This record gives sequence, structure tokens and C-alpha cells, in this order.
Amino acid sequence: MPRSRNNVASKARKKKVLKLAKGYFGRRKNVWTVAKNAVEKALQYSYIHRKTKKREIRSLWIQRINAAVRISGLSYSDFMDKLKKSKIDLNRKVLADIAMNDPESFKQIVKSVS
Repeated sequence: MPRSRNNVASKARKKKVLKLAKGYFGRRKNVWTVAKNAVEKALQYSYIHRKTKKREIRSLWIQRINAAVRISGLSYSDFMDKLKKSKIDLNRKVLADIAMNDPESFKQIVKSVS
């Protein structure tokens, strides 16, 4: 029995990878083996950096809250502790947004906590 090769599927796979490699420099955009390696590496980086981005954004929120709270003479950890004890359920994202865009409201929150 003759050997059967599914050329349609393999071409489709290659086409999909080369489409992802569009915009790359040099042989990375049009040579199959080089493009395949470049796309695999890029997909690894994108997965890792989606996780890292969440970490960095949370860190930015904490820095913004800390800067706003220091004006009132508290530290970030003291503020968060008092916030939890006073049963105010605002997450860091909302607190950072209020601290940046509406400092007067944030001062009211700090006063209610103290």
C-alpha cells in the first residue's frame, strides 16, 4: 500500500505559523523552521508576560495607595489593616483609582478608617 501524506493539513499548519510570524525580521518571517522557533518562543514570552503584567499592575496600585496614605501620616500596611478591621471592602484597584483621580474622597476614606 502506498504511503499517504496529508499535504493539505501540513500546509495549513505551516501557513498558520507563518501568519503568526508576519512582521518578524529576516528569515524569521518566511523560512518555516526559523519562523516556527521564533513563534514558539514568542508565544512562551507572551504567556509569561501575561502573568508578570498582573504582578506589576498590583505593585503599581500598592505604590499609589502608599503615596496617598503617607500624606495622612499612615503607612500602607497600617492603612490596609485598619481598612479590613473597619469592614470596608474596597480592593486595591479601586483604592488606587480613587487616590489618583479623587484625592478628597480618598482623604475621607482615610479619616473613616483612622
